[in-house]
Amino acid sequence: MCTNHRGFTLIEATLSIVIVSIAAAGVMLLFQKTASSSADALALKQAYAVAQAMLEEVEGEPFTYCDPRDANVKTATGAFVGAGGCAATVEGLGPELGETRYSAANPFNNVNDYNGFAMVGVRDITGAVVGGAALTGYTTTVTTQPFAFGGIAAQDAHFAPQVLLVTVTVTGNNVAATLQGIRTRYAPTSP
Repeated sequence: MCTNHRGFTLIEATLSIVIVSIAAAGVMLLFQKTASSSADALALKQAYAVAQAMLEEVEGEPFTYCDPRDANVKTATGAFVGAGGCAATVEGLGPELGETRYSAANPFNNVNDYNGFAMVGVRDITGAVVGGAALTGYTTTVTTQPFAFGGIAAQDAHFAPQVLLVTVTVTGNNVAATLQGIRTRYAPTSP
């Protein structure tokens, strides 16, 4: 009595299902990793774009001894009040009293003013949200600090910064982006 059996036994079928399930799980894990890293790449690109825009905004401001509204802003030769210096307001790190990035009447008007600035979400200089919901998950911080650069001392005899290292950090959406720039003072003042 000879019979030809065709097909799989129950054990063979079960093992096949287990092997295919493990392979499918591995492929799904690969797809998940690819999809999540693709989203991270977009978030990182957005974070760097926000950091670049903020760095350009900061570096585009004047770097003067006196507040730009000071009567002697164009002639001051040092960061002090009096003959040869400022009429009333010496620029220091951080905003002067009442200055904010979003104020039309009293806005940031010097590189120094951005020191310590922080912004949740992405906002323009009027305070309006930019980019809708896509950019609300980011936090931007700015620091400016004296920095010795290429033979230029970090500070002058009056301890006024001559060179500032501007650092912009954008975090959120599982990414972090940091850009730095250097701003130097030139002539007696730099409008």
